[in-house]
Amino acid sequence: MTKLSVNINKIAVIRNSRGGNMPNVLLAAENIERFGAQGITVHPRPDGRHIRYDDVRALKGLVTTELNIEGNPIDSFTDLVLEVVPHQVTLVPDAANAITSNAGWDTIANREFLTQKIAQFKAKGIRVSIFVDPVVEMVRGAAECGADRIELYTEAYARDYSANREEAIAPYVTAAAEAHALGLGINAGHDLNLENLHYFVERIPYVDEVSIGHALISDALYYGLENTVQLYLRELK
Repeated sequence: MTKLSVNINKIAVIRNSRGGNMPNVLLAAENIERFGAQGITVHPRPDGRHIRYDDVRALKGLVTTELNIEGNPIDSFTDLVLEVVPHQVTLVPDAANAITSNAGWDTIANREFLTQKIAQFKAKGIRVSIFVDPVVEMVRGAAECGADRIELYTEAYARDYSANREEAIAPYVTAAAEAHALGLGINAGHDLNLENLHYFVERIPYVDEVSIGHALISDALYYGLENTVQLYLRELK
């Protein structure tokens, strides 16, 4: 079964909007694990507008499943990851002012940079995943850089799912097949939700992990956090 890693950034957004510690991000992470999720994802950005570097440090001693830290490997992010030593780091080419992730890596143009960063993280025993668009050449480039996994950027799939789900999934099936043949693990994330998740993992059954934040936390406003985690786990079965 594909594992569910819950991105808790949006919980931190609510906390930061008022200051203080409500809602408690650490307690939320503990509860999400207790409700059945198999991982916690965080994506700290330099401006600290949601998850902060200190949150990440605190989560390291708390998370009992799998801690996945996402982000652009600028120097401060790299130092944080090497300090915390999570189970997995996912490298995402975010601009400093990006509202959310909006593109995968060009693993060919950035091969030297990515190879160097990946080697740093792997030397500390950290599994490395590279955020890529569903393009075979980018998947091959990730393998050549030394990545352990790719994370397929699923915004295009989610956007086009309602109009034609077969066409929407097609490039992802091709890219995932290439990754699988190359021995890469496969993660996926961005705009996956209760409507489109099951079909994605049904068509790509060897997806190791999905990272879901915005949709899941939004659904929790209606269904409750425990029930929502269970609903997403059900879609992955």
